[in-house]
Amino acid sequence: MAVVKYILTGLLVLAEIFLIAVVLLQSGRKAGLSGAIAGGAETFFGKNKARSFEGKLQRWTKISAVLFIVLTLILVILE
Repeated sequence: MAVVKYILTGLLVLAEIFLIAVVLLQSGRKAGLSGAIAGGAETFFGKNKARSFEGKLQRWTKISAVLFIVLTLILVILE
């Protein structure tokens, strides 16, 4: 059982580092605010946001956050 805890702890550390990196790579909300005020919300990037780099970063943030929470809960249950 101790080996499983060590493996899950290692995966948790990797998920933490990945989550921090993905969050830091995202631009702030203020960057999109000036475009919305100026009327740039309906641009090509506004319509295809899910395919852009920012959309991928948001998707990976959600996935890594869920992975972090699940691994943390599993480790708490195993304690």
